Amino acid sequence: MNGAESLVRTMVKGGVDVCFTNPGTSEMHFVAALDRVPGMRCVLGLFEGVVTGAADGYFRMKGTPASTLLHLGPGLANGLANLHNAKKANSGIVNIVGQHAVYHIDYNAPLTSDIEGLARPMSSWVRTSPNSKSVAADGAAAIAAAKSAPPQIATLILPADTAWNEADGIAEVPAEQQRASYSPQAVDKAAKILHGDGEGTLLLMTGSALSEQGLALAERIAGKTGCTVMGPTFRPKMARGRGRYSIDRIHYVIENALPMLAKFRHIVLVESDDPVAFFAYPNKPSMLKPEGCEVHRMTSWGENSIAALEALAGAVKASAKDVKPQALQELVKPTGALNFASIAQAIACAIPENAIMVDESLTTGRGFFPPTAAAAPHDWLQNMGGSIGFSTPLSIGAAIACPDRKVITMVGDGSAMYTIQSLWTQARENLNIVTIVFANRIYQILRGEFDNVGAGEPGQRANDMLRLDRPTLDFVALAKGMGVPGRAVTNADEFNKALAEAVAEPGPRLIEVQM
Repeated sequence: MNGAESLVRTMVKGGVDVCFTNPGTSEMHFVAALDRVPGMRCVLGLFEGVVTGAADGYFRMKGTPASTLLHLGPGLANGLANLHNAKKANSGIVNIVGQHAVYHIDYNAPLTSDIEGLARPMSSWVRTSPNSKSVAADGAAAIAAAKSAPPQIATLILPADTAWNEADGIAEVPAEQQRASYSPQAVDKAAKILHGDGEGTLLLMTGSALSEQGLALAERIAGKTGCTVMGPTFRPKMARGRGRYSIDRIHYVIENALPMLAKFRHIVLVESDDPVAFFAYPNKPSMLKPEGCEVHRMTSWGENSIAALEALAGAVKASAKDVKPQALQELVKPTGALNFASIAQAIACAIPENAIMVDESLTTGRGFFPPTAAAAPHDWLQNMGGSIGFSTPLSIGAAIACPDRKVITMVGDGSAMYTIQSLWTQARENLNIVTIVFANRIYQILRGEFDNVGAGEPGQRANDMLRLDRPTLDFVALAKGMGVPGRAVTNADEFNKALAEAVAEPGPRLIEVQM
């Protein structure tokens, strides 16, 4: 057994049985080990950002880490953007990055780089396995880090000679850290605040608190105390749809976010952070909470927010009878022209039971939440780190983690081009993913930001950097070239039909919404 095989066997035994891969020469012994060792599903991505984004999506839906296989420093660098998004989402991932043989590094071959230095900004755990005798134990430690509370991104660097030399065997993964409980004192403080000033208090929740169970508890607390419950602008995963407590999210646009928060004298954080603006803008605040508003942390990432919410509900004597009826929008299939409202209604009507919605729709999708609150029960995943090109890779991991669920990806045309190679992997793996591309032929989010930062009126050169024309992108043709059936729609009736057909059919589909 060589080092690569001992590592693969350790990973499979440790519960890491999916590997999203984009290998090169230095990883060939690891590739051979994947061939010899049963139990590991290998999924090829044609770009490293697809690989790392898929690992993020897998963890968000499965709750256990997948691994990636990346080629040396440049391969890791290509995947860093979606590792940034995964870090912000607190997703656990085990990265295996090949390295030159130890004796070859000093020769400064073209692909030589500081891999540990590249890994550290996005990885909480980084180690180079120096020899084949230590690689299994190092792999077990990486898995333990990825499964910790809170989860971490772990990067294990595997020199080629470490992979090919003889190893002793496999290693046991240390027992998983128990999820931390919560601070009873923090819950008691939150209860006192709600007793004293319920209507002036915001419960700002993310992470595990946005599960169906967490939202149900928050709904009881809000009904009893009069507090408001919101989520941050972006969340890793949120339970939504009929029968689930529908909450607002803090608006991305500062001018809209400030009045949403203006009345609150207290904010209780449940895994969330202070509400801050996404960017700095001239003469606009970075902190969105009103002046004088006090912030209190009830739970952090890695703590048991469900148990804390149960305790808080008990402390304020909230129960199911305190739940107030929700007013939901009526769902009616739209007709006529495509606009933000008709697109939102069409999607809300089409969401199947237990779907996974992956949202990178940016400007088009800002109005999606009100109508989809009345859709069939589903989970909603968003971009936590703001690095563009997360949605189509994330959908791969989500679909592999939950093969019995339909994944619907919503993405702008500019964002879709960052990781368009995802479609090839979707076709190769025959994944149940519907990709909706909103083709407005412009980086609309950036056009709005141009105004927001006070940059003036864009001239010809500025417009050329914001528009997606000359030539116009043909997403149906791009999808066909990668094995995914697609169609373009230009009105609401066509969109309704395309959605119904794509949701009903197995395997990947693409819909280009021409706006």
